[in-house]
Order: sequence, then C-alpha cells, then structure tokens
Amino acid sequence: MSLIDAARAVRETAYAPYSHFKVGAAVRGTSGRIHVGCNVENVAYPEGTCAEAGAIAAMVAAGETEITEVCVIADSTQPTPPCGGCRQKLAEFARHDTPVLLATVDGATLATTVGQLLPGRFDVGHMNRA
Repeated sequence: MSLIDAARAVRETAYAPYSHFKVGAAVRGTSGRIHVGCNVENVAYPEGTCAEAGAIAAMVAAGETEITEVCVIADSTQPTPPCGGCRQKLAEFARHDTPVLLATVDGATLATTVGQLLPGRFDVGHMNRA
C-alpha cells in the first residue's frame, strides 16, 4: 500500500462528529513500515487529537523514532497543511528535507518538506548552553 493510500484509508475511520472534517495521516519510518493516524475529536474542544499526532504515536509505539516520509489527506478544496503543533511534532521526528505530501480526496496534491512547513524550528540545539 502506498503512503497516500494508507492516509486515505485511515481518514475514513476519523472521529469528527463536530467539525465533520476528517483527516488521515501516514508516516513512513526508517524500517519502511507505514504508520497511520486519523483525527479524533472531543466535545470538549480543543481536546481532540490530530491525525499527524496519531500517526507519530503509532510509529513510536511500534519502536521507531524517525520519519522518512509524510502524507496528510483531507476533504478540502486545496491541500491542507498540518497545524502548528503538528508541524513541531513532525519536526521532532523528521529531518529538514523529509518529504511531505499534502492531498485532497479529489486528487489535488502539494509536495513540500518538513523544513518548508516549519522554517526556523525549535530543536534540542536551542536548549544547549555550551
């Protein structure tokens, strides 16, 4: 299964009874395995979980800690980028040049990278005082 097919399939299982905006995400780890996540809303906004965060959690639970590729798909008029929090989460586990494919269910796509989504990202280097 391709990354976009995995993201498309998991999007269908999203729990979005409030916004009706289902999102699916798939990340590929260094092993080549694909890990997926979908958004899960909660009546107590904003306590839901984003699709990207779910995919990252599934990857980490499977014992991987590096993303080599990302795909996010939503039913929108144009490819929808991850929220700011998810951009930082992706940056934690991916390199600057890690490819990100943003897609719509109608077939529109936008290819970018983690670094383009979050230039000047905060990382562990900012915490070192040496």
